[in-house]
Amino acid sequence: MSVKKEILDDYRLAVESREISYIGRKEVFMGKAKFGIFGDGKELAQIAMAKVFRDGDFRSGYYRDQTFMMAIGQMTSQQFFAQLYAHTDVEAEPASAGRMMNGHFGTRTIQEDGEWKDLTKMKNSASDISCTAAQVPRLLGFAYASKLYRENPALHDNKKFSVNGNEVAFGTIGNASTAEGHFFEMMNAAGVLQVPVVMGVWDDEYGISVPNKYQTTKSSISKAMAGFQRDANDKGIEIMTVNGWDYVALTETFRKADKIAREEHVPVLVHVLEITQPQGHSTSGSHERYKSKERLDWENEYDCNKKMREWILSEKLATDQELDIIEDECREIAKNARNNAWKEYRDSLQKDIDTAVSVIDSIADRSRSRNKLLSIAKSLKEGLNVNKLDVTRASKKALRLVREEPSKSRDMLIYWLKEVEKKRHDEYSSSLYSETKYSALKVEAIAPQYSTKSKMVDGREVMQACFDAALTRDPRVFAIGEDVGKIGDVNQGFAGLQDKHGELRVTDTGIRETTIIGQGIGSALRGLRPIVEIQYLDYVLYTIQTLSDDLASLSYRTKGGQRAPLIIRTRGHRLEGIWHSGSPMGMIINAIRGVYVLVPRNMTQAAGMYNTMLQSDDAALIVESLNGYRLKERMPDNVGEYTVQIGQPELLREGRDITVVTYGSMCRIVMEAANQLAEYGVELEVIDAQTLLPFDVNHSIVESVKKTNRLIVADEDVPGGASAFILQKILEEQKAYQFLDNQPITITAKEHRPAYGSDGDYFSKPNAEEIFDKAYEIMSEVDPELYPSIY
Repeated sequence: MSVKKEILDDYRLAVESREISYIGRKEVFMGKAKFGIFGDGKELAQIAMAKVFRDGDFRSGYYRDQTFMMAIGQMTSQQFFAQLYAHTDVEAEPASAGRMMNGHFGTRTIQEDGEWKDLTKMKNSASDISCTAAQVPRLLGFAYASKLYRENPALHDNKKFSVNGNEVAFGTIGNASTAEGHFFEMMNAAGVLQVPVVMGVWDDEYGISVPNKYQTTKSSISKAMAGFQRDANDKGIEIMTVNGWDYVALTETFRKADKIAREEHVPVLVHVLEITQPQGHSTSGSHERYKSKERLDWENEYDCNKKMREWILSEKLATDQELDIIEDECREIAKNARNNAWKEYRDSLQKDIDTAVSVIDSIADRSRSRNKLLSIAKSLKEGLNVNKLDVTRASKKALRLVREEPSKSRDMLIYWLKEVEKKRHDEYSSSLYSETKYSALKVEAIAPQYSTKSKMVDGREVMQACFDAALTRDPRVFAIGEDVGKIGDVNQGFAGLQDKHGELRVTDTGIRETTIIGQGIGSALRGLRPIVEIQYLDYVLYTIQTLSDDLASLSYRTKGGQRAPLIIRTRGHRLEGIWHSGSPMGMIINAIRGVYVLVPRNMTQAAGMYNTMLQSDDAALIVESLNGYRLKERMPDNVGEYTVQIGQPELLREGRDITVVTYGSMCRIVMEAANQLAEYGVELEVIDAQTLLPFDVNHSIVESVKKTNRLIVADEDVPGGASAFILQKILEEQKAYQFLDNQPITITAKEHRPAYGSDGDYFSKPNAEEIFDKAYEIMSEVDPELYPSIY
């Protein structure tokens, strides 16, 4: 391609992208879309970055990057509009199948059969997130994967995921979002790790209405981060600045940044200054409200597309007339893209509209509510911008009117509506978890095997043997976390494994929980199998935003198009004090639906759960019992092979009187209470839920309730936390309420954090005596003579 043609093609792309931004805003104001956010003003910087973006590279950006996605060939203008209209056809809108608002991009890395695509033969983009700077933690993982693929010879055969670690992770972020902790934490970690990141900061000097002077020290992220700049004596990052309207300088700057990152594995910050935002932040408001006339005049003068046109003319690469023709053609392309996307979207709705109208008309022929039914059908047929919800509403309103009028047409509408609801479930509620052949739910149980040679060991030794087997079995497996490497974690689960498997496989990190998670997400998206450790369950709070907004919603928001089979290892429930004894399970399970939450009662069960998840393509949080590492367990002979089937509770003790459902560390306490109660004639049936997400997928607990007719849920969360979730599952979902003779009760921790010391623990958390008393009280209510009151 000639230089002139390349330049004019770039201008053409910049103009086309600007036109779809202009049209997109109008579509929202016309009521054809709910919201619009666009990348106008940032076209040239994105084109320059795209020039060095190669097959195998990964983008982790934000909702302004439409020009970049078009430049790398991963989005068309028609797909842009399909997302604006929320078209649920994955062929029309491959980024999210209509689930995310416009401006949220991503490529599909998983085939329909659940297998990975060859990521080295395509340009890759993570699925975007609205939350400011939320795209940054996983960027570290994308780059870290290149480090592992380059430096670990055992990974060099993974040709589908990397070409010897030559891939660069490209990030983009707005200037105001660099004030977020995620950004500083990631850039610091990238500098420590020396990984190939190119981070582009699009600086339009505002965060919605708030200027840089309120956002960043020295009003400049490149100046604020000057101490990170590498020099002859110290490793660090490279920092570059360039103006967002200077096409030549942008192209050269990103070429240099890419060369440094790709060849030297050094992170580069490219601070793109003097960016404009012609239409303001979004369709939610106008920037005339907060920008001065002088600022608006400057933005008009330094609009990047305008400056590129001026430069092309000054270099005599094209005439005014030739550029006018290009601009006219781009406007036509943008309009056609809009029209085609709108037509395909409306055509996808029309069949359902026509069917509903036809059946309602048929019902009306013999109904006492004829006129009302015909009015409903007419509203559907002639309404402006009728949506799927209007079809469902109309159908249900019609059925209400004829609830006492049986007919074949009425039966047809009921049947059709049920079929539509199945389709809507697929469109809007599928793929929260993996639905492939690699789903964790499809990993069958393999029992642990024991022999006369099976020794009694500390629980931590079972974990160590499990991790040793995993690291030996699969070179893609690695573990990172605070104190995981040299000392083998604070509870010795990785003891000696860094010496055996190397620092690349078992690695210490800094105290940076959010980017530990991000390091795991990004590397998992690139085909690796990370186990990332958050030292204590209480510290998961640092990570909950990234777990919730990114990892947990990843499969859902891409409709199965991306997956990150990350395992997060932590420990909790009971140790000492306010910040090392937490069990905030209700918060966690409500925040991270989309990640399985496994709560083993001992290390044998935990090891089986790790083996299960390493065979699956789902993500999981595994919460080990903090006070169980030095309790004795028998070492299974098949410690690296046996599995625990998730979603399957385990019966720990049979009993006739009360069903007690619990999990984790509480299992030992409940069993202690059950043994005490047996001395007084009360027999508890104790069930270990084993996993909270998923919870009892085969509804086995209700069978126990049918037998005992009484139910206690015991856990260490606050009142109304995980116990409320468990009750909803058992009483409502499993319909166990109809078999109860007594009020179901929960036994939980107090509302406050657990106090320090043995006494603090005893009076803050459930204990055997409390469980004894509550269970005995239930039986006393049943038979006061057999179980006379104690107190």
